[in-house]
Amino acid sequence: MQDRLKRLKFRAWHRGTREADYMIGGFFDRYASEWGNEELAWFEIVVEEDDVDIMAWALGTGQPPAHLDHPTLIAAMRRLDYIPLP
Repeated sequence: MQDRLKRLKFRAWHRGTREADYMIGGFFDRYASEWGNEELAWFEIVVEEDDVDIMAWALGTGQPPAHLDHPTLIAAMRRLDYIPLP
């Protein structure tokens, strides 16, 4: 399990843009400790999606495809309570 979490953390924080790193990596850091296998499996699929798509889901300007529409996690992503603001 620890190797799985390490891989996901790396993938969440190494997206290609600082904005995506903060949003996706911050989301992982905030919630991953509360996730079970279902949520981890969902996130493993999510991190393979394009950053602009993931960020659109988090900002509410886009909807995830049906296979990724996990209402509880999408709602958590949209709260943005995982990004430290100055």
